[in-house]
Amino acid sequence: MPVEPPPSRWSFGDPSRYDPVDDLVAMGADLEPGTLLAAYRRGLFPMPSGEPGDPMCWFCPVRRGILPLDGLVVSKSLRRSVRDHEIRVDTAFAEVVDACGDPSRPSGWIDADIRAAYLRLHELGWAHSVETWRAGRLTGGLYGVAIGGLFAGESMFHRERDASKVALVGLVDLLTDEHVADRLLDVQWLTPHLESLGAVEVTRGMYLGRLERALHLQTPAFPAASG
Repeated sequence: MPVEPPPSRWSFGDPSRYDPVDDLVAMGADLEPGTLLAAYRRGLFPMPSGEPGDPMCWFCPVRRGILPLDGLVVSKSLRRSVRDHEIRVDTAFAEVVDACGDPSRPSGWIDADIRAAYLRLHELGWAHSVETWRAGRLTGGLYGVAIGGLFAGESMFHRERDASKVALVGLVDLLTDEHVADRLLDVQWLTPHLESLGAVEVTRGMYLGRLERALHLQTPAFPAASG
């Protein structure tokens, strides 16, 4: 079971009063585990501004990307890739975060502070990685935060074609149970890539309503890493 950290000394206020036209809803605070969990429970997620020394930015998008668990689009080629890879959970969390934060990737935003913060969340049992492996080599993966019925996807990467998509298939399988209609897979912003996999866009209000229901569910059992 995840370990609940000390509560945050920061408050993110009432989400219903956030600016209705601005995705950026707060700046500052810290990245302590209690702060991160409080933010996700309010519908927010952090992202650095990109300038060293600047305060952390917190977003609650006006138009939010989510992936309905019963709406994942799996092409024939992706099905073949699923057969070619092994799915593992939480066996290489730090390596997944490092690969997602590779500075050579365009629009990179995962800095040392973000890395350290999510490693702490992982140690407490709140952050998880879903990984794709082939021939003993990590080929792709994703990581995110699981709170009740919410899985907040943070980033994904691939080193072989379709490897990150295979990880997404594995995540959806892991989250799919009798509560599938109320679980919430958050992908932050809708992109053409995610849309091609079945992600859709909802309003902030719709997202917050879904979030409230999801947080009352039990967190799915993530397989314990071995070795």
